[in-house]
Amino acid sequence: MKHTESKYQGMISALILFVSLFAIALHVGNYTVFTLPSIQFYAYHVMIGLILVFLYYPLDVHGARGKTSLVALCRIIDWIIIAMVLIISLYVILNFQEYSQNMQNNIITDEIFYFGLILSLIVLEASRRVLGIILPIIAILAVIYALVGNSIPGLFGNRGYSLHRIVLALFSDRGIYGVPTGTSASNVYLFLMFAAYLNASGADVIFQNIAIALAGKKRGGPAKMAVIASALFGTISGSCVANVVSTGAFTIPLMKRNGYPKATAGAIEAVASTGGQIMPPIMGAAAFVLADVAGIPYATVCIGAVIPAMMYYICLFKMVDLEAVRYQLKGLDAADLPDLKDSLARGMKLFIPVIVLLVLLLGFKTTPMTAAIYSTLTIIICGLLDSKERLTGQGVLKGAVGAGKSLCTVLSACATSGIVVGIFSLTGLGLKFSNFIVQMGNSSLAISLVLSMIVCAILGMGLPTTAAYIVCATAIAPALVKLGLPLLSAHLFLLYFASISAITPPVAVASYAASGIAEENPMKVSWKAFSLGITGFILPFAFAFNPEYLSIGFDFTTLVTLISAVVVAMSVAICLQGIVEERISIFERLAYFAIACVAITPNQGASLLASLCFLVIYSVRKIQAKRKKTVTALAG
Repeated sequence: MKHTESKYQGMISALILFVSLFAIALHVGNYTVFTLPSIQFYAYHVMIGLILVFLYYPLDVHGARGKTSLVALCRIIDWIIIAMVLIISLYVILNFQEYSQNMQNNIITDEIFYFGLILSLIVLEASRRVLGIILPIIAILAVIYALVGNSIPGLFGNRGYSLHRIVLALFSDRGIYGVPTGTSASNVYLFLMFAAYLNASGADVIFQNIAIALAGKKRGGPAKMAVIASALFGTISGSCVANVVSTGAFTIPLMKRNGYPKATAGAIEAVASTGGQIMPPIMGAAAFVLADVAGIPYATVCIGAVIPAMMYYICLFKMVDLEAVRYQLKGLDAADLPDLKDSLARGMKLFIPVIVLLVLLLGFKTTPMTAAIYSTLTIIICGLLDSKERLTGQGVLKGAVGAGKSLCTVLSACATSGIVVGIFSLTGLGLKFSNFIVQMGNSSLAISLVLSMIVCAILGMGLPTTAAYIVCATAIAPALVKLGLPLLSAHLFLLYFASISAITPPVAVASYAASGIAEENPMKVSWKAFSLGITGFILPFAFAFNPEYLSIGFDFTTLVTLISAVVVAMSVAICLQGIVEERISIFERLAYFAIACVAITPNQGASLLASLCFLVIYSVRKIQAKRKKTVTALAG
């Protein structure tokens, strides 16, 4: 029995490897050797992603384990699903011209109806297995809305659609094969491949060593190391939870040993990991989805996200530093730290591909797909040339498998989001929701932004960032643009709140993941993370009302913006913590609050004046604290 099970698992592993290698050959080949028609390419992509989902996430009926007959039944069901995925996908691939004409002319044949219905159900099941029940429920509610919309009065009513008409929309390039899936197939997968090969080259360990060498001996060193490591790793991991689990397994116990309370240690890792979703250049793959959905060049998205991401991490870094002051924590012993030069030398094989990526994207203005392919090739070449830690053939295969596993999450989210977007397109729900936001906000941008924040936070609870953003962008972004918000500001606003929902109580998935490692109550970690990550809730409003935060140039305006960004981040941290080198009065905290409020405004003169006030107050307090320490030392 054990031998048979071992052979079966070996067969599954071999099949996963084969499909993962085929995925790389298809996606790389499509942008270097040949070019498939979009529908064909998307059908291949969905086929690969769904097959991997049902191989990685087999059906597990409660009570089936240990019962041979139930296990066999579950496996038969999985293989039937995989067979249906193959049949439906090959139908689209081999008959794509006829299929496309039928979609354009709204012709629904029996094959299209049954294949479309079955594929929609399979996508929902894939999403349930990988992401949980929330996103499939949203998609099902959207379908029900289209079916019974004629009985809904008022603004949100629709004429009601037959099941055949709904399936036609879902099985088209407005649904499962629409923009979300297209983005996953073109940009996102290739960057998942890039991230997977970075990890196969030891990125997690190298990033941790660099971070601890840089910050380890400072007060609160382990926490500062967690911030740096999570910022580096988070931007490529594609998931804040994956980031928490990977880096947090090392950083959280280290923070606890250093003296941080368990809730604080878990919260720091959760906030730092969540920030990776808004950290250029990759932003956890969300940047590519934003670029495609909004029609904004990817390089513009990355450049626009630089200053807000900088503010987020400066504030968190200062928060962590002040927590160390609060608990009188010191850094690690120098003898326990890795050598910085050695860590940087080991990390060179990772830095070179990232530099290549940035140069290709921002310097040569290549497409993201081309940049990802050549950057991944650079990783492999650097790994093969590294005499100390050579990338072996097994490492190359590990990278392929890693990319395939990451695709499961992204494809499930994008394909299911495609169902929601398809219903929005069919019924006009997106436009209706936008009009509702404008009406509720009474044409006020500020009120509409608050309403949008609430909707994003609710949708983001339990959903992956990509899925939450796509739904929000479809429903809300047009309203914000209609109220005068620049296109990039509107979409980044929604992306930020879709991201930081991971640390928003009560359903804060990143905080929950960290609480397990920290061995602390999840709600304690969640509320502590909420307080440490408060800048993430302020930033979207900052760049909504001051678009300069989303632009970088070589001029005086950019200099003022950078200075004010640092001042705002530092002031918010000090105001919330109530500490500089020692506890400060409520009046001084209010002064820092006022400085942050003035510095964040678009008025350059006011921002500079607030920055000057910060410099004076902060410097005086630091000098006083230093003198006090000197006097205490002399008295001792």
